[in-house]
Amino acid sequence: MGSMTESAGFYCNVHVFTASERLRYNELARKLSGARAEVRELPDGYAFRILRAKLSLAELAEFVSFESRCCPFFDFAMELEHNNGPLRLKLQGSEGVKPFIRAEFNV
Repeated sequence: MGSMTESAGFYCNVHVFTASERLRYNELARKLSGARAEVRELPDGYAFRILRAKLSLAELAEFVSFESRCCPFFDFAMELEHNNGPLRLKLQGSEGVKPFIRAEFNV
């Protein structure tokens, strides 16, 4: 996450972050990677089930806020089911985005 990997014209512009934002983004990206419990392929992207004990809803929202700045071509959806159910992050986009997601998020 956060590299300059290119796939079908998609790339992350990590230069949008200040030095302190970059540190925080990297910290959140590592936490997200360690909190993924399940990956589900979607027609136009992927859905990740997140272990809330390892990454809070607030941290996920902060990550999405950062990620949307460096990768504005993503469509983001966060889902939190009732009764403390699963937390999910969906990353979707236009045709060709799936190889990019696979490379950037080690799917």
